[in-house]
Amino acid sequence: MCLAKSVREGELIDRIDRALGRRLHASREVTLGIGDDAALFRPRAGYELILTCDWFLEGTHFLRDRHPPDSVGWKCLARALSDVAAMGGVPSCFLLSLAIPAFHTRRWLDEFLGGLRRASRRFGCVLAGGDTTHRKEILINIAVVGEVRTGRAVPRSGARPGDLLYVSGNLGEAELGLRAVKRSHRPVNAKNPLTKKHLYPEPRLALGQWLTDKRLASAMMDLSDGLSSDLPRLCAASGVGARLEGERIPQTRNSNVARKFGLNPLELAWHGGDDYELLFTVPPQKAKSLPKSFQGLKLTPIGRITRKAELVVCSGHGRERPLPAGGWDPFRKARELPGSKILFAQELTHNAAPLADRHAMRGARGASMPLSQ
Repeated sequence: MCLAKSVREGELIDRIDRALGRRLHASREVTLGIGDDAALFRPRAGYELILTCDWFLEGTHFLRDRHPPDSVGWKCLARALSDVAAMGGVPSCFLLSLAIPAFHTRRWLDEFLGGLRRASRRFGCVLAGGDTTHRKEILINIAVVGEVRTGRAVPRSGARPGDLLYVSGNLGEAELGLRAVKRSHRPVNAKNPLTKKHLYPEPRLALGQWLTDKRLASAMMDLSDGLSSDLPRLCAASGVGARLEGERIPQTRNSNVARKFGLNPLELAWHGGDDYELLFTVPPQKAKSLPKSFQGLKLTPIGRITRKAELVVCSGHGRERPLPAGGWDPFRKARELPGSKILFAQELTHNAAPLADRHAMRGARGASMPLSQ
């Protein structure tokens, strides 16, 4: 683990090693881990490596005075593993880079490492090394190594006109959990079901691997920034467009709570980030092989891929409108607040305005394309 030699840092590394680093016997691929200049990784024959990294920053992705430290530990790894799930891969190991204030190297660090350890065990991804340093705010970077059988990885670029567009789970629940966290005046209860998906997301690793093994998905990505931000990326990579059935978008199961917060559940589903569900396309001839749910996780057809490179939302009344943009963009400054992945003016008021501009919701009349399996 590449680190300076100060006593304080040495103690910090030892605590990380005790919490996470002494499980290397559980990894066949990591042959040398914490304690040397670098780790050694032995890939399996017949597999390609998946490499990804992810920032998790105080003030942008979590609030130190609101988010439980163990949820920060869990989530920083889980959200990075979601990228492996989106490729249909299996995680192998990760590197942890941590910048932390000196006064947070005791209780906060212990609880953070506890959450990180639980995620490591839950998802079968061991710590192989990393780096630490001192900083006023907490900065975390996770780099993950995964594997996928050679030639089986599912990229964003494989969607073709006529493919059905699917999403797993419910959308907008993590964003609603964030709103509940920000409305609280104290650290949140980690067991509150309303905030569970925000605090402890589950990367859809099993689903991604199953879709890959069965060769059902033609294109795939995870929903980290919101459907309205991520779908255009998949379409751009594939050189296609999409026609969406607005009434099929799976919304939060806590719609009543969303409305009490002054939020529109459908617009949460369009624009809310941090869900880490999978967005994927399936050729029509393979759609009959896709179940309505996978291991209790529902799979919902929400539209079709089109040849024309435009994104259109169809309503049940035969009206069409362009897909409104409103998901997360770290470089968008307008109406942005720390820790939020939805941009709108009245962030913390009870009578908040809808998330998307109502004028952008208007469109011309058009026929709705039915979805069938």
